[in-house]
Amino acid sequence: MNWVEAIGYLGTALTVASTAMGTMIPLRIVALCASCAVITYGFLIGSVPVMLTEAIQIPFNAWRLYEMIRLVRDTEKAASGDLSLDWLKSFGTSRRFRAGEVLFLKGDPAHEMYLIESGRFRIAEQGLDVRPGQIVGELGMLSPGNRRTGSLACVEAGSARCLSYSEVKQLYYQNPEFGFYFLKLTSERLFQSAAEAAGTARPTAPAGSDVL
Repeated sequence: MNWVEAIGYLGTALTVASTAMGTMIPLRIVALCASCAVITYGFLIGSVPVMLTEAIQIPFNAWRLYEMIRLVRDTEKAASGDLSLDWLKSFGTSRRFRAGEVLFLKGDPAHEMYLIESGRFRIAEQGLDVRPGQIVGELGMLSPGNRRTGSLACVEAGSARCLSYSEVKQLYYQNPEFGFYFLKLTSERLFQSAAEAAGTARPTAPAGSDVL
């Protein structure tokens, strides 16, 4: 086996290794290395189809790698103190709600959480207002039975970004580091919610509500 074939086998080995990985960041890095090795091999043997195939994959893998690294960075930053929710804006779908519309009732199955983008929403049982920039329902993913413990209704027409628990779970399985910071962020929001509720007679919902 000469050195040209060795490069080809290296590209094959890296490609196989990337498909066997369960976490997204190492997978994308190895996939990029595999593409570079295969492109080098294709160039040395003069195979344009081989080079073209890998050249097409590189931008996709590079972009996905960038997205995941940015997600982990933003979630880590939020969990470190500023409790920012900007990282959520790249996920889920935005939905409009009319004044008086009920998003969910106490006891309903919980499948998603909401980032309020505009308008005003209220948790009836606690008399808490949820305003733009705040989230509600994030703890339903962690509660036994995934049931809502309160009702949420739209008081002033607005929109909310809906992020399903399945999306959050997918991100967690793709990158456990994201999952760690997300759980830390959720815990900090719960403590913040409890502290603010105890310190005011009629509190306004903090950035993270403890309604499931």
